[in-house]
Amino acid sequence: MMDLRTFIFTIIVVPWMLSSAARTGYMEARQPKKDIVTIPDYGTPEDLDTSPAVDPKADELPTCLLCVCLTGSVYCEDVSPELSAVPALPKETAYVYARFNKIAKITNKNFADMATLKRIDLSGNIISEIEDGAFSKLPNLEELTLAENRLTKLPVLPTKLISLNANFNLLRTRSVKSNTFKKLTRLAYLYLGNNELEAIPQLPESLRIVHLNNNNITTLTDETFCKGNSTYYIRTNMEEVRLDGNPLVLGQYPNSFICLRALPVGKYR
Repeated sequence: MMDLRTFIFTIIVVPWMLSSAARTGYMEARQPKKDIVTIPDYGTPEDLDTSPAVDPKADELPTCLLCVCLTGSVYCEDVSPELSAVPALPKETAYVYARFNKIAKITNKNFADMATLKRIDLSGNIISEIEDGAFSKLPNLEELTLAENRLTKLPVLPTKLISLNANFNLLRTRSVKSNTFKKLTRLAYLYLGNNELEAIPQLPESLRIVHLNNNNITTLTDETFCKGNSTYYIRTNMEEVRLDGNPLVLGQYPNSFICLRALPVGKYR
């Protein structure tokens, strides 16, 4: 006669074990098999590019990789490697700062078709030549800074110019046309200090500040700032004139300043 424990094992435990095994097999069948992916070894020496890096010149790099480009502004200041020419500018550029580089020449092509330009700063370069058409066709240019270069003459300037800074150059009177500034009816700020000018060029009525300090100016006339034939003429716009550092005794020309609101800065003895 079958033992009671054997009977219970047969009717209860065995069916449960068979059911569990079937359920486990069903779940395994539902799980997709994972594909085995073989990853190639890209780190082997034969796959690595060990050729030396090429160090391109600054002039050959894209402008906005070489410089800092923000909306409407391009900053190319003290670029390394040396920047020896004005880089190609984005069409929407309004402000260009290319200071403290090795730019030697400005051509007609550098700013061609740049109608949006309002300010150009090229100070601290080694510019000795600027072609006449380089700035003259920029209809909206208002500020031009050429300080600390090697210019011996000025190019044709755009008619809407408000500020010109050409301090610390090699400008001489014979290389600056007498009417260069007279035609600029909006010019308010003119900085020509630390050059080699022997005389003062004609100045437009719009001028507010003019710096001619540290040149070689030796003489003045009653027409330099005023109108010698009129004692009623007052130059109302002119706020500041600097003539210090010239071989010129201003006290010898009292009628040259009669129309000004303030006496020029300079030597009077």
